[in-house]
Amino acid sequence: MSTPFPFTAVVGQDDLRLALLLNAVSPAVGGVLVRGEKGTAKSTAVRALSALMPQVDVVPGCRFSCDPASPDPACPDGPHAPGTAGQARPARMVELPVGASEDRLVGALDIERALSEGVKAFEPGLLAAAHRGILYVDEVNLLHDHLVDLLLDAAAMGASYVEREGVSVRHAARFLLVGTMNPEEGELRPQLLDRFGLTVEVAASREPEQRVEVVRRRLAYDADPAGFAARWADEEAAVRARIVAARELLPSVRLGDGALRQIAATCAAFEVDGMRADIVMARTATALAAWAGRTDVLAEDVRQAALLALPHRRRRNPFDAPGLDEDKLDETLEEFSGDDDPDPDPDQGPDGPDGGGGGGGQPEPDEGPQGDDTGAPPEAGENGQPQPSGAGEQSAVRAAEPFRTKVLSVPGIGEGAAGRRSRARTEHGRTTGARRPRGALTKLHLAATVQAAAPHQRARGRSGPGLVVRRDDLRQATREGREGNLVLFVVDASGSMAARQRMSAVKGAVLSLLLDAYQRRDKVGLVTFRGSGADVALPPTSSVDAAATRLESLPTGGRTPLAAGLLRAHDVLRVERLRDPARRPLVVLVTDGRATGGPEPVALAGRAARLFAAEGVASVVVDCESGPVRLGLAGQLAGELGGTAVTLDELRADSIAGLVRDVQGTSRRAA
Repeated sequence: MSTPFPFTAVVGQDDLRLALLLNAVSPAVGGVLVRGEKGTAKSTAVRALSALMPQVDVVPGCRFSCDPASPDPACPDGPHAPGTAGQARPARMVELPVGASEDRLVGALDIERALSEGVKAFEPGLLAAAHRGILYVDEVNLLHDHLVDLLLDAAAMGASYVEREGVSVRHAARFLLVGTMNPEEGELRPQLLDRFGLTVEVAASREPEQRVEVVRRRLAYDADPAGFAARWADEEAAVRARIVAARELLPSVRLGDGALRQIAATCAAFEVDGMRADIVMARTATALAAWAGRTDVLAEDVRQAALLALPHRRRRNPFDAPGLDEDKLDETLEEFSGDDDPDPDPDQGPDGPDGGGGGGGQPEPDEGPQGDDTGAPPEAGENGQPQPSGAGEQSAVRAAEPFRTKVLSVPGIGEGAAGRRSRARTEHGRTTGARRPRGALTKLHLAATVQAAAPHQRARGRSGPGLVVRRDDLRQATREGREGNLVLFVVDASGSMAARQRMSAVKGAVLSLLLDAYQRRDKVGLVTFRGSGADVALPPTSSVDAAATRLESLPTGGRTPLAAGLLRAHDVLRVERLRDPARRPLVVLVTDGRATGGPEPVALAGRAARLFAAEGVASVVVDCESGPVRLGLAGQLAGELGGTAVTLDELRADSIAGLVRDVQGTSRRAA
């Protein structure tokens, strides 16, 4: 594959190359998701694929790339007569920008002409351009939810539908979906993750010689791009010819019952959801055999297909690392190896890599805080007295099991990025009113448009049954949906929070809120305070996985510089407001309310809290105070912040106390 980067210089690039080629052989495999750190030639490898794709025959002049052998009967540019002479052109690679609009993706109808002239004028979008080619989404994990939904529909049905107030257009949209992402910037929605047939993890090589070769080839490409491409032209032609040969061989490949049993047993052993994994593995194994020039699927094809098709389907939540236990895979394949009528060894027991802690990458139940407790100092309390250096330090403890939390939201109506937390004016959602369009009309409010045009029909000389509509009559629908927020966690890691059982519960609560933030498409940040100051453990990001990792390794101990934590959080919000002014913040302060660090700690913490109240920042204090005697300091702090306070128990969505509290609050508002 022609590229200024050698594949051997990036760990996992051989798998990436194979996954892309298998999709070129059999587009039914379902596309490729490429995960990896920045600077690993993900985009370069994907773009190189377009040069290797065989040419396609299209109907001349058709904007929707209809196949002359079997044209789409519903093509907007049709109907095309069967047997029309075709025109060969290279397969397209269409790139979907993360910030693209809905109309740019699916196409746009000219509503003004449709209403005033009765003309169905349609401008095709990127889905039409990608038909019978490649649709590439860089940073696919940052794609807006409404675009993801449209992409899922088109990928599932092989067609794109555009509807605007009773006027609709449908066209074929079958494409090879390829996405690249950096996991540090956030994870994909499970629905989109499952749509990718294969996934590959790539990482930069740490071998100096390989890195030297990368630089050498890049400099050679920059010095003479044409000459560099010419040196790889023969290899490109050979790979392209092999793809064509594999496509021709593909219908003759036999997938026997033995291989099917291995596929089904592997998917069952790794407990993947649904049946899509089985189907993808079968298609991938068949494509592997065709690529190797064989007409029979072998066990090695099934094994390779599992390594490419199953890792991303093993994840149960965003905190699970994708991967596959290869020892368990080999054991499963061996158990179901043989001919079409396998006879597994009845003496073979369940002991093996699984019994030794494989379990498909899942931790053993016995792995717990014992390892953290070894050599840990005794619990440290806070009596207002200085402690010896390091006396209050404790190693990190594991978080308790996450749970479903109550919905925390920002009051009012915002205009931030689409999400699922707080109310906002968005492009999608329920219609709440109408206004004059600013720019192109996208969401017509038909009733308001008719109401605006009706009083002027006589003056406009209307004589027939049609309504005379002009540009000034058109009304854009205003809609209300949900937005994603910046959830900034400010976590007290001082000695008063250091009791292991207590800190485990606190981490479990924060982990639960992080999981909720992932599901609601929020950005998250993490500020911790302990000892003599506060740290930004994680700047605002879309990666809740990174936040969970920082939280897991968080140590505790020392005094409680509450004011320092609040001031550091205030600085984080100030900077983030400049970067993303439309995204509203929600501060979640996890503390017992004590303040002991610095001069006049209580007064200083109160002044810091009032900064948030003065700026109208929404805040929630998670009260971690426990024991029979409670001081209620967290509730007082919530009052200073202008927010609300909830206990760890009330944070649970199924909490009876939280339910009673919500009912009482609703009753007071109604009164």
